[in-house]
Amino acid sequence: MLQLEHISYAVPEGNGTKTILKDVSLSLNERFIVITGPNGSGKSTLAKIIAGILKPTGGKITFNGTDITDFSITERAKAGISFAFQQPVRFKGLTVMDLMNLAAGKRLSVGKVCEYLSEVGLCAKEYVNRELNASLSGGELKRIEIAMTLARGAKISIMDEPEAGIDLWSFQSLIKVFEKLYRETNDSIIIISHQERILNIADRVIVLENGSVTADGSKDQVLPAFLSGACPRIG
Repeated sequence: MLQLEHISYAVPEGNGTKTILKDVSLSLNERFIVITGPNGSGKSTLAKIIAGILKPTGGKITFNGTDITDFSITERAKAGISFAFQQPVRFKGLTVMDLMNLAAGKRLSVGKVCEYLSEVGLCAKEYVNRELNASLSGGELKRIEIAMTLARGAKISIMDEPEAGIDLWSFQSLIKVFEKLYRETNDSIIIISHQERILNIADRVIVLENGSVTADGSKDQVLPAFLSGACPRIG
């Protein structure tokens, strides 16, 4: 279980500070969690704090009973927490096979890489030796990044707005990937998103607004009020 206790985050602004997150406390253990809310609500900041990219200015984070508040992103990855960026990185000269080996931390067989690529709906033989360059679309890169997450074997996978920058067809294909992962994975997936189709396959929806949790519950409990713009404050 991932436990966030009284997490806050502030950055310098002018002669003072700007608060991004305010006293966020959450216990995260469900298989498919979506964190949503308006732009500037602190969603991506919270994701980066969970992943270890940012360090909270207040509060504590524990994972399966271990205090990981001061763990780096590398240490958290070793502990089983994986993060996928909004814009996947393109590496000149690096192939998909190379990237999958790096993600797994060991040399994978071609068959195993093909298995991961097939899981995310890519025709494996066409992609194993493809170079990660401009010839790959945003949708293809997002799927490859999800395949990397599978190869890592992470206990918690965090995806920050995976729908960003991809076309409608790619988005529809991505939804099918998430639906498949939801059916088949036993680990936890945390997605930062405001897309209704992603919200609709969540076990739990958490709404952030102005850096605070304003709603938290099942999709049936949260979505009607959230989508109507009438989400009540909790607490």
